[in-house]
Amino acid sequence: MLSFWEIQSFVNCDYLIIGGGIVGLSTAIGIKEKRPNQIVYVLERGILPSGASTKNAGFACFGSVSELLDDLKKMSPQEVADLVLLRWEGLQLLRQRLGDNTIEFAPKGGYELIFQGQEHILEGIAQVNELLYPLFKQNVFEQKDELIHEFGFNKDKVKHLVYNKFEGGLHTGKMMKALWHKAQQMGIHIFTGTQAMHYEETEKGVQVAVKSGGSQEEMQFVCQKLAICTNAFTKQFFPDLDLQPGRGQVLVTQAIPNLPFKGVFHYDEGYYYFRNYQNRIIFGGGRNLDFEGETTTKMQTTPQIIEELKNQLFDLILPKQNVQIDHQWAGIMAFGQTKQPLVEYITNNVYIGARLGGMGVAIGSMLGEQLAQKIV
Repeated sequence: MLSFWEIQSFVNCDYLIIGGGIVGLSTAIGIKEKRPNQIVYVLERGILPSGASTKNAGFACFGSVSELLDDLKKMSPQEVADLVLLRWEGLQLLRQRLGDNTIEFAPKGGYELIFQGQEHILEGIAQVNELLYPLFKQNVFEQKDELIHEFGFNKDKVKHLVYNKFEGGLHTGKMMKALWHKAQQMGIHIFTGTQAMHYEETEKGVQVAVKSGGSQEEMQFVCQKLAICTNAFTKQFFPDLDLQPGRGQVLVTQAIPNLPFKGVFHYDEGYYYFRNYQNRIIFGGGRNLDFEGETTTKMQTTPQIIEELKNQLFDLILPKQNVQIDHQWAGIMAFGQTKQPLVEYITNNVYIGARLGGMGVAIGSMLGEQLAQKIV
């Protein structure tokens, strides 16, 4: 039951955003930049963001050669180039808004590991460089096989390295904390532990029913415009969307003295990825081992994938080394038949921004900006 004061001061706003991750906060910030006098609220079901925004491995990337070559089998060259541009511009907007020092952005470059039998990937470097040259005004990818030995990888398995100097890593926690802080500084109110259940458009505006704090009683927020930015959880509101959840599992090692490689690394079309963070290896992926099982919103790790990550860690990356695993976790991403994200309106008052395809760090800021431009 709400008091008179609560009804007067808390439940009515101009713009309401469901989802307190990268896209939701970026949308709220974009709206507030354009409409500083409007009241903007953000609702987040968890105490912390509930999908992958605080659970990703901190990759500031826009696609490896093998990923982009695979994309070119399913999308036109222009569509692939446009998608890379969206990711690149999203990364630049994120850095501009928050500052490289704040998010610990480390432009150490990105690498793709190429194995025996994958030489066709090397043959595709020229094609991808030509496609991306208009965006970057120089070649993006180059072969760096001479670094395999220096990095300490298993030379019997890793036959080639492809380097991309435009990629890097960042601190996921500090990035999200800074986005949260920026939103609050701008006067955006963030309600955590507040789950939106359903919405209804009325003559007074859009009514959003929520539950909070374990209560079974619903309360109503009322807004003029609603943006749903819940990525993998968006099918709660729109069951027919072309959108499926995809779980990503990650582990982190103890500190390894003199870890020889820097930067971010991918292989197998981006299904596996690892990086050096403060001489720890953050290693994730393996969703392709069990697509059906990993099409879930359950936030938990599984023995099958964690064990395979450990096997590959000690076979490919740290051959014959004995390193302790300190922690493991999972996050939930969203995918569809296409890698194009969803930024569209349902009605004149209800909009969605979702389906980031595992590239939330890169796409999230620009997706939120595009949504803000549509909604104001």
